[in-house]
Amino acid sequence: MEQKIKPELLAPAGSFEKAKTAFLYGADAVYCGTGSLSLRSRAEVNDDDLAQTIKYAHSIGKKVYAAINIYAWDTYYEEIKKQAKMLNELKVDAIIASDGGVIEILKEYAPDVEIHISTQANIVSYHTSNFWHKNGASRVILGRELNKEQIKEIMQKKDSNLEVEMFIHGAICFGYSGRCFLSDFLASRSANLGDCAQSCRWAYNVYVEEHNNPGNLMPVEHDNNGTYIFSSKDLCLIKEIPEIVEMGVHSLKIEGRLKTQYYLASVVNAYRNAIDSYIENPKEYDYTKYLKELEKTKTRGLTTFYFNDRNNKDFQEYDGKQYNPDYEFGGQVIRKEEDTYLIEIRNKLTVGDTMEILIPKQIEPVSFQIENLWDSETKEEITTVNPGKQGQTVLMKLPINVEQGWILRRKK
Repeated sequence: MEQKIKPELLAPAGSFEKAKTAFLYGADAVYCGTGSLSLRSRAEVNDDDLAQTIKYAHSIGKKVYAAINIYAWDTYYEEIKKQAKMLNELKVDAIIASDGGVIEILKEYAPDVEIHISTQANIVSYHTSNFWHKNGASRVILGRELNKEQIKEIMQKKDSNLEVEMFIHGAICFGYSGRCFLSDFLASRSANLGDCAQSCRWAYNVYVEEHNNPGNLMPVEHDNNGTYIFSSKDLCLIKEIPEIVEMGVHSLKIEGRLKTQYYLASVVNAYRNAIDSYIENPKEYDYTKYLKELEKTKTRGLTTFYFNDRNNKDFQEYDGKQYNPDYEFGGQVIRKEEDTYLIEIRNKLTVGDTMEILIPKQIEPVSFQIENLWDSETKEEITTVNPGKQGQTVLMKLPINVEQGWILRRKK
């Protein structure tokens, strides 16, 4: 039987701590921003943090990709040269870019670093894929508008040593391949320069004006599904993992540099287990247990977007908001202290709460109820604790031995 190629699982990292969580729960590589030169400027990783992330990743055999994927004005290019030189010195594994001018700078100032072409470049054909390969790219990141037949054709007809990356989970931008001007128009915050205000998620009221009665605006009535007209559901291709693996796609990408460590742990762990399970035993692949875990995160509705059907229209999220009525981020393990564990809390915890421990490389969490809590400073027993400050901690007993960085989930 032919050995299947295991694709890379690529996770977002908005900070060094998030990168460590992603690696702990099974990511092979992470991608992160470079200050104001990526499309998530509010998830920037400063130079020291980035250097620390790269050093740590390489020490455990993992990879880091840095994004300089803005569409840059001329005034940005001195900073781009500076960042390119720095990334070359840090030995980052690849730089993600989309602007032709930026890519030319990368070739000159970061000659030792591979170039990955961003989804912002609208790569939806093998012709475009091969064009970028001829112009120095080692990998292309496909547009999310493609269906599986189109992806298969690209995989079959692309240059043989060109790698292909695709999104498998996370938010979908209503603009084509993320190229949108709505935020800049409404909020003077350019999505293409990394400062998207997510205007597509806003609620809108629509009015009409009768030609002979100017200034008399009449609201257009909406039903319950007629408010958030630009908002999309979140992409989820957990069921389709077998098809994607069989295509030979090199890297499977999770979206979300602004997401929490809890989100990262849940999503990365689900896809890590799903990929490994299918590779090891294709005939017994059961996506439902992985989907169950994904649905415990804060998410909008889930959709396969165009992957199965290019004519699919069931991806609008009319409520426009993320939801999770049952679970939330409980805390993260800091270290063991005698017979208890020091936990950094992220939401209110109370004796009697039902908790779940997310275990790396294991899809089933371990459930338990909090029986005791102790103040981490005074060691006095307490009944409840609130996250009143960043880094707020508490002591509690756990039913199994856990390790630093493991995530606790609280059932509401």
